This record gives sequence, structure tokens and C-alpha cells, in this order.
Amino acid sequence: MQRICLFPGTFDPITLGHVDIIDRSLPLFDKVIVGIGLNSSKTPMFSAEQRLQWVQEIYKDEPKVEGTIYEGLTIEYCKMIGAQFIIRGIRYVSDFEYEKTIADANRTLDKSIETIFLTGEPKYTSVASTIVRDIIRNGGDASLFLPKEVYSTLNK
Repeated sequence: MQRICLFPGTFDPITLGHVDIIDRSLPLFDKVIVGIGLNSSKTPMFSAEQRLQWVQEIYKDEPKVEGTIYEGLTIEYCKMIGAQFIIRGIRYVSDFEYEKTIADANRTLDKSIETIFLTGEPKYTSVASTIVRDIIRNGGDASLFLPKEVYSTLNK
């Protein structure tokens, strides 16, 4: 049986912090699906299609990574795609508290799907999509926080 993992998020935009978590999850799973969740309570800066294109471009040479767009409960999407694991990145203790609450709810909904937390590299601790969007909106240099595939698109 393949070990399939879903890495859910908005990835608006995908940052070096996200890439760090994806890259470090590769040895753990046979397939890592980067799931761009559509969240009605968030208004993204970039279209879901653009975010998916970035994931596909960054991982074009890595057959274990697949990008997708989904709607609804993450746990239900995991069942639909056969993912037995959800991977989440943790930067701070406050991230853990929030993520644990979601993991507990998911475990209540389906005990067969396990959430795994990876702590981010210290150099990416301050990298958050919210901050990166503010830098972009205000004309700052976001290149230190973004994969080259994302940054080059923003400069067009």
C-alpha cells in the first residue's frame, strides 16, 4: 500500500517555508499531494489556478509531488484521494495549539487518517504567506521568502 500524504493549505503564495516542509516530507511518503484548499472565509491574492501552477512548476522534476485544488473538509478529501496522512508545518508553539485542535477534530471524524507535524527550519520561522502578501502589496522585495518560480512570475 502506498503511503500517501496530503499537505493542505491556501499557499497564497507558496513560500520557501512551505517548500521546506514538502521537501522534508518526501523521504517519509510515497506520494505528497499539495492540496490547495478553497476557503470561503479567505480572499486570496492569487487565483487557485496560479497557486497550482506554481506547485507544478516547482516540483516538475519530482514525481512524488502532485498539486491539486479541493473544496470542503480536508478529512473528506483525504478519503477521496486515499491519503492516510496529513502533514502540517509548525513554526511556533501557537501554531501547534491551533493545528492540534484541527488534528483532534480530524481524528474524531476518521481515526484511520493521522496528522504528522514537521517543524520548519529556523531560517523560515518568520516566513508566512500573510507577511509575504503584505510585502508584495507594498512593493517590497519578497524574493527572500519565495521560490524563484513564484518570484519570477511576480516580476512579469
